[in-house]
Amino acid sequence: MSNLTKRPDEAFDQECSEPAGCKEVELLIEPRDRDLGGFSVRRVLPTIQKRMVGPWIFFDHMGPAEFAAGDGINVRPHPHINLATVTYLFEGEILHRDSLGSLQPIRPGDVNLMVAGKGITHSERERPEITATTHRLHGLQLWMALPEADEEIDPAFYHYASADIPRVDVNEVPIRVIMGSAFGKTSPVKVFADTLYVEAHLKAGQSIKVPDADERAVYIAAGELCAGDTTIPEFAMAVLSDKPGLELTAKRDARIAIVGGENLGKRYMEWNFVSSRRERIEQAKAQWKAQTFPKVPGDEEEFIPLPE
Repeated sequence: MSNLTKRPDEAFDQECSEPAGCKEVELLIEPRDRDLGGFSVRRVLPTIQKRMVGPWIFFDHMGPAEFAAGDGINVRPHPHINLATVTYLFEGEILHRDSLGSLQPIRPGDVNLMVAGKGITHSERERPEITATTHRLHGLQLWMALPEADEEIDPAFYHYASADIPRVDVNEVPIRVIMGSAFGKTSPVKVFADTLYVEAHLKAGQSIKVPDADERAVYIAAGELCAGDTTIPEFAMAVLSDKPGLELTAKRDARIAIVGGENLGKRYMEWNFVSSRRERIEQAKAQWKAQTFPKVPGDEEEFIPLPE
């Protein structure tokens, strides 16, 4: 999705707290709903207190939303630089198009990885067969910063079918290793730095040990967890400490995403642009305003203007 905020600091007003005396949780982030025109997202990252967790600099929880026939996702072409987007759906379908000529519907359990590198344009809409009927959409979209050495690589797009994402049961907890390595499994999804992204479904009373990483956090897409003495409510993210063997326990049935990885250092972010260099963002803004970014084949007529 495009970042619809007009100022660089508008995305940073989530409710954050530091649980007193908790050795497991460093920061609790409770996002506010944002209306994107017909459906809402919960913007979790970035915040003023925590801009990134490992390479992850942007984290949106989309929906769940129900659309009447004739309505749906309709995100016009927009640009990105120096980052990679990861889209993962729980329900529904999105049709991805980009300036490389990619045309790919993403469905629940699949992973779409779009590497912006030196610059890419893409749109997110729905197929007519989907919009013709009442339908739902629910999922996560994340952006990860690229290491400085990879920021200006050629753009690329990768699609991974649900069946190719590793699954494992640990103490009867079903887990999917979406990116990186954890629980004895390694995902085929391409990474550029040490990256962690794991999904798990816990029944009330079940526990999971958090994989080791330089930085890590857990998001509660449904249900409720506890880490030590801290309760992590539904739709909240807990930035976790580096305590070895840290364990999460479900207080009620829960669907969670554990993310993290290598700290890549400071990044600047404005609109849909992320970079280690502020001047590179200014250059990208000027390029988009002049419409010199590549066009999306089959979706050349519309675009999202640069917010003023």
